Amino acid sequence: MRFLQLFMGCVLLACLFHSCQEKCVNPFRDLSLDSLERLKEQAFALNSQAIRSHLRRLAKMDADSMIPDYRLRQYYANESPFLWIDRNGLDTRADTLLHYLDNVAKMGFSERKFAIPQIREDLERIRTLNMESKGDTLDINLMMARLEYNMTKAYLRYSVGQRFGFSNPTYLLNRIDEKDPSRRTPYDTTHYEKLFDIAIEHPTNAFYHTALHKVSADSVGEFMQDIQPKDFLYERLLARINNDSIGMDERNKLICNLERCRWRMRDFKERPAKYVLVNIPAFQLYAHDGDSTLSMRVVCGKYNTKTPLLVSKVKRMDINPRWFIPKSIVEKEVVHHAGNRRWFESHRYFIRHRKTGKRIEPERVSWGMLMSGDYLVAQEGGPGNSLGRIIFRFDNPFSVFLHDTSSPGVFGRDNRGASHGCVRVQKPFDLAVYMLHKKDETTIDKIQYSMTADVSKKGKQYQIDPETGEEVELEDTLDRKRLIGTIDVKPEVPLLITYFTIFPDEKGNLREYKDVYGYDRVIAHHLKNYRD
Repeated sequence: MRFLQLFMGCVLLACLFHSCQEKCVNPFRDLSLDSLERLKEQAFALNSQAIRSHLRRLAKMDADSMIPDYRLRQYYANESPFLWIDRNGLDTRADTLLHYLDNVAKMGFSERKFAIPQIREDLERIRTLNMESKGDTLDINLMMARLEYNMTKAYLRYSVGQRFGFSNPTYLLNRIDEKDPSRRTPYDTTHYEKLFDIAIEHPTNAFYHTALHKVSADSVGEFMQDIQPKDFLYERLLARINNDSIGMDERNKLICNLERCRWRMRDFKERPAKYVLVNIPAFQLYAHDGDSTLSMRVVCGKYNTKTPLLVSKVKRMDINPRWFIPKSIVEKEVVHHAGNRRWFESHRYFIRHRKTGKRIEPERVSWGMLMSGDYLVAQEGGPGNSLGRIIFRFDNPFSVFLHDTSSPGVFGRDNRGASHGCVRVQKPFDLAVYMLHKKDETTIDKIQYSMTADVSKKGKQYQIDPETGEEVELEDTLDRKRLIGTIDVKPEVPLLITYFTIFPDEKGNLREYKDVYGYDRVIAHHLKNYRD
């Protein structure tokens, strides 16, 4: 490389950069041929090997541990081509990069974590040929190596973060709640409850290859525009975080929710016209259908039995369902009542052998039998069932569902974390009608009747005649033609159970919610890698 070529490249860059201003002033108008005499000095001689040597040293000294940082060091360790500097010096790609990096501070991050102040200083020195600092002449090769390294680092950190997120929720949120730590021995590997089951996109080798290729192909601006978050909420939160009137707590909350907007869901890339969204911190469900929205309160999992975050599709509605009690609940709440027929009957519970399907009388069941896992405990459907009168089923590995409840009083609380993980809905009938593709009156009437009829008396019912002492069959008052048990949801309705502590309410106004599961703290701790 020759410095004269570098200089001419800088002249071109400066002219291009200043051409967008209202008044174009030639930054080199006072230069003469005499001014170029200094370019003959050794201090201004560029040497590609010297630059590579400085790059290796910079990489060795870099202790940052984000995934883009490893990719950065790997690139220069392999003696890969320079990305930002060439025989013509630096061009407008540097300004394009800085244009997007101006967003870093606006997003609540530190410019220092992206080496932006150093990039600006070095660019200014190169453009003004200012190589003097405190009486010493700076090393031009070190400066060019530093620009090359820092611009690539900032570019990769920003591009990967904006496209995929600056954190990985699959890792962070699935390492919070340890599985039954009381049973773990000192030699056991720690296992955690899965709380985040949303498939999101992650940067691949192909993404890094494309990102680096875009620099050499002079497509930096197009690429950086394309990787910006597409979530509908992102721009609203970004505008709010730059409001000088907000406090530090709200600012931190905004940073965490901006990060959630960067996570790209594989199975929910675009919001469909009809879908159901549950926002756990708001304890609220929104059933969208075109321009209309059905909103209702929900009850979610307690802090110790958190509702998992997931994406699925509602495929079926069961009316008056039986509740097959999970083993974890049997162990905590049922086993100590083993053998107590009165208790089981008062809760309308029955016991069945898993292999044979045979019902077992409650008084014959011991604590050990229930703990063995060979027997299941279920609750009959109908009035008083813990699932209420209807359940909305969707595929998921947690056995959690949307359902009605026999304890509606809990909807009056502000903190509605009260379930074992399922989501209880305040308006189950309205939600059932929403799920119907064709809302014919006959089906709606059957749903309403079935959800209110006393199906606990289905079948023959008897009472004792006080005069004769004999059993007398009661009149069957159920209208069996109006009873309905299961309705398939066709087409299936997409469901997203998510977690935003700032989110629009049913009127579209942004509202703040408490960090009920502490996920903001986890995300904020990781994002310290990008903050002062």
